[in-house]
Amino acid sequence: MHSKPAGASFTAPNVQLNDAGKLKHFLTTEGLSPELLTDILDTADSFISTQNRSIKTVPILRGKTVVNLFFENSTRTRSTFELAAKRLSADILNLDIATSSTKKGESLQDTLWNLEAMHSDMFVVRHSDSGAAHFIASQVTPDIAIINAGDGRHAHPTQAMLDMLTIRRNKGRFEGLVVAICGDVLHSRVARSEIQALKTLGVAEIRVIAPKTLIPKDIEDLGVRFFSNMDEGLKQVDVITMLRLQKERMQSALLPSQSEYYKLYGLSQERLGLAQPDAIVMHPGPMNRGVEIESSVADGAQSVILEQVSNGIAVRMAVMAMAVSGQQEARKAQSES
Repeated sequence: MHSKPAGASFTAPNVQLNDAGKLKHFLTTEGLSPELLTDILDTADSFISTQNRSIKTVPILRGKTVVNLFFENSTRTRSTFELAAKRLSADILNLDIATSSTKKGESLQDTLWNLEAMHSDMFVVRHSDSGAAHFIASQVTPDIAIINAGDGRHAHPTQAMLDMLTIRRNKGRFEGLVVAICGDVLHSRVARSEIQALKTLGVAEIRVIAPKTLIPKDIEDLGVRFFSNMDEGLKQVDVITMLRLQKERMQSALLPSQSEYYKLYGLSQERLGLAQPDAIVMHPGPMNRGVEIESSVADGAQSVILEQVSNGIAVRMAVMAMAVSGQQEARKAQSES
């Protein structure tokens, strides 16, 4: 597997879709239609009500096996995927990569082929290499539903869709909204997937706010407005997404200090006042309080950060159910042809 630049396109829509245009993998928000993204949101909405019942499981994936393949550490994403699979009644296998056979010299392909031979139905993949999920879906196990749980700096499509669900449930629409994405956009796979989804769903204006050192060179090609001044960028926005500084992906000192960064780009109560009075504040987590966001904002009335986590379960349930169904339809069509 080889990494590509963050702006590279790894997949065409037909890799993710079966011949009927239904999801069989979920690798990126790029190239998907407004109708399909809305279908994901509508399906997720239908699962929201199940989370308030005493019995939260539904039998949609009963008898199916979901394998969590996390080559990068994760708490929030891995646990919500596991919970989503359990609520769909699937069997779960969490592969500990640190002790797996790949550490003994077995190739990734051989590991995946062995898991496929165990009659697995879905791989949820997080990997440090951009394009890893697409490589698996197109070259290794195309007949198993592959869900991208984050690949390098390329994409994090389920995070983007849970953010879209959170926006829609709070704002009731996408049309006419002004959305600001603030912070380490350069290293953020969430930002790229979110920009793609927001554009597809018809948001009026997308702003990115960050130091010039933390902005991709191709930012203008993404159809967004760039602001290096936080106060200017936040004026009259409806939705604010804060991003953490991803120091583990920084290869050199791109910032003077955390305190200087907070002074210039931290979201304080005072800065929040520049946005619309009913603006919502989001964060994909994990948060660094006092670095990119003030605690009073993170815990305040306009914050929907914990709601994002809850919505993530419903979105991941939706994507998993849709992808397994799409794979089944593809196999049926192939057998009939």
